[in-house]
Amino acid sequence: MGGVLAGAGLALLAACAPMPQGPVGAPPPMPEPAPGFTTTNTPEAAARNFIGVMQRMEPAVERECLQRRTQPINCDFQFVVDDRPGQDINAFQTIDNTGRPVIGFTLPLIAAARNADEIAFVVGHEASHHVLNHLERKAGAATAGAVILGSIASVYGSNSSAVDTARRIGASVGSRYYSKDWELQADYLGAIMTLNAGFDPINGARFFERIPDPGDHILGTHPSRAARIQQVQRAVADVQAGRVR
Repeated sequence: MGGVLAGAGLALLAACAPMPQGPVGAPPPMPEPAPGFTTTNTPEAAARNFIGVMQRMEPAVERECLQRRTQPINCDFQFVVDDRPGQDINAFQTIDNTGRPVIGFTLPLIAAARNADEIAFVVGHEASHHVLNHLERKAGAATAGAVILGSIASVYGSNSSAVDTARRIGASVGSRYYSKDWELQADYLGAIMTLNAGFDPINGARFFERIPDPGDHILGTHPSRAARIQQVQRAVADVQAGRVR
């Protein structure tokens, strides 16, 4: 089990896989408010909620990872807090040089979460990127974009500098092309993880209501707020109807 560390100082890395399906089972009811958690209105309450959520979400996330992974990925998650000053509200997932998944949170995000459900949903969302293999897929999309655009530039007789620039642009476009789909997939599986851990993902997704709405731009990295909330609602409805577990 990973535990929570401070001082990560890591960069945001978020990266398509089919929506998870599972055997039909008895649909769980929506969880009651988790005992021991409070509405966050002080730094002390935020810290208590965060630690309490991590104690419940870490084993739940690792169990879900082992059950749902489609590749032989490492499911021993490490959770870190990026305590550098001046950070934005943010969470991220990456892997270390041994392939171990790392999920990080900035202090402003922890402070901005109003309840345990919101923190739990962020954990489930970021863990889902790893389970769905989005980092590797993002790298593959970036490489393909760089090769394609670089090749086109070469065909038209561009010099080496122009070709290099085209490759960089292609890598950026390639990595963004599927990013909104990846975010929605992580919202879907993250909602299921959150629900299975005993938290309310619909209440947790209200966090989206307080962050800027990215809209639905063609090359934007995140889908619209409305699309994300609908995805969470769909995941919960699927679980309650027994379509997924």
